[in-house]
Amino acid sequence: MIGLHHTDCFRNFAPVKFIRQYRIFIGVMLVFSAVTLWLFYSALNRRALPVYNPAMVNPELVDSTVQHVGRYHTVGDFAFVNQNGRRVTQEDYNGKIYVADFFFTTCGSICPKMTALMKQLQERTNAMEDVKLLSHTVMPEVDDVPRLRRYADSVGVDDARWNLVTGDKKEIYALARKSYLAVKQGRPEELYDMVHTENFVLVDKKRRVRGFYDGTDPEELERLLDDIELLRTDD
Repeated sequence: MIGLHHTDCFRNFAPVKFIRQYRIFIGVMLVFSAVTLWLFYSALNRRALPVYNPAMVNPELVDSTVQHVGRYHTVGDFAFVNQNGRRVTQEDYNGKIYVADFFFTTCGSICPKMTALMKQLQERTNAMEDVKLLSHTVMPEVDDVPRLRRYADSVGVDDARWNLVTGDKKEIYALARKSYLAVKQGRPEELYDMVHTENFVLVDKKRRVRGFYDGTDPEELERLLDDIELLRTDD
């Protein structure tokens, strides 16, 4: 009887009675608190991609007129012609994450490696409707539309997602060195001469440069894919 009496007293003890009465609510609040703390911790420890401005980049790759810019840099407007003779502008990439590079069809050094990795990138982002590719020739005087078409066919370009573009050399030069910050100047005595690099340039949906990657290195492709996923999650 004594044991039963003490048990009944324990059951009627106010805090215990409160917990029993509101146990579902308390359980829900504990779970909610745990999830909130985990999300807060994840946000604090999440890797963030830098926003690149000209002042942060190797001056050899940046036009002297913008090397001082330290904030608010975005890719400028452009208008070129692709492998199908269609006009391609910034409007085609609005609201998209895209990867840009520079090449020429007769390049026998790094271009085949870059193109092979860009083809892998095309395949591995095939299900991502918000991701596109953009390759600019640095030899527009050679790479006309028919030549780009043959090159696109030979490497397996998906016309809906990957544009190979040609156009005015001055405009390509300006975009490469003032917007993408990714191409070296060629012979100083020849106006708008360019030496393309192995850079793949990652651009976000706000037209900001978010990363540079070695387009000849398969390991860099994996890093690029991770960063694309990070940008997609941010959006």
